[in-house]
Amino acid sequence: MKDTPLSNCERDFLLKAIEEKKRLDGRQTYDYRNIKITFGTDYGCCFVDLGKTRVMAQVSCELVAPKETRPNEGILFFNIELSPMASPAFEPGRQSELSVKLNRQLERCFRNSKCIDTESLCVVSGEKVWQIRVDVHTLNHDGNLMDAASIAAITALCHFRRPDVSIQGEEITVYTPEERDPIPLSIYHMPISVSFSFFQQGTYLLVDPCEREERVMDGLLMIAMNKHREICSIQSSGGIMLLKEQVLRCSKIASVKVSEITELISKALENDKKARKAGERCGFAESMPQERITALKMDETPVEMKNVTEKAEDIVKKYEAPPQSVPSPLVPAPGVGQVGQGQQNSWGLEEEDGESEEEEEMVVEDQPKNKLDQGECCK
Repeated sequence: MKDTPLSNCERDFLLKAIEEKKRLDGRQTYDYRNIKITFGTDYGCCFVDLGKTRVMAQVSCELVAPKETRPNEGILFFNIELSPMASPAFEPGRQSELSVKLNRQLERCFRNSKCIDTESLCVVSGEKVWQIRVDVHTLNHDGNLMDAASIAAITALCHFRRPDVSIQGEEITVYTPEERDPIPLSIYHMPISVSFSFFQQGTYLLVDPCEREERVMDGLLMIAMNKHREICSIQSSGGIMLLKEQVLRCSKIASVKVSEITELISKALENDKKARKAGERCGFAESMPQERITALKMDETPVEMKNVTEKAEDIVKKYEAPPQSVPSPLVPAPGVGQVGQGQQNSWGLEEEDGESEEEEEMVVEDQPKNKLDQGECCK
């Protein structure tokens, strides 16, 4: 599936905004988008967000046989994967011209500049060396993939740790991280790519173009440089003719941007090192929610325990004791029932057995007398 092309109205609007030195996201001409660097749980896993462009770099290692021409040097291999998840313009299962161009630019930027000491990757000369593989995956494409890939690749290489190795005779032992601490790579410098886009045959210049600006640009210039202002690689595409003053101007801008990005990478690596040393949550574990209830959490308030008895006695003296009310033994409290303590009359009072029998006899004896008296009266 190919990406939807821009309409003429959109193209004219973008070019008109660039002529007026305005950009879609509100940046100035030489402004970079916000860069965010995060690390995974394992060593050598790095995520880089350049605005909405997001890439992931994963570094791995393997013991292989060296090349015949260089038996004492390790192997550095790069691979960029453009997945259709990042953009509908990327097709799965086949390498496009963009992926081939990015792979070659990364190899020139890192391998040809010799930023990594490949001789330190040799285990046994002519037999076993370490092969360092850097896989860069695009998670979201919003322009300037080369700059994001270069930042992610060099940060992942600085963060990576290879296993320790010992040699006894012809036997090679590779130790796990639990047995021996892994060893970082020997890195001389950090080359970082800075992209410049040209419009209207080089009349206008923009730094860090977004995806829509890349569609309407006439040419692209990529300069890879380290913080020592040493140019590692330079590549121009698009078929435009650039003047010497334009290239020198771009190199000066790139030196400033590279120094800022290098400082950001150093701070990110230092913060991750401190977090891992202190045993804090890092990588993917940091983004996972805590499985506990924190809604009813309260801060502890300090309680003063000095002169507690004296304060209590003063409070007791100030207030008088309330009068004690004695409940009547005859009338029980309402709603209280007692079982097995005698009969109750209609008023709820208990009666003794002896008194109740005598009263019944008196009532029976009085009844006939009353009848006789009434009869005598009638006669």
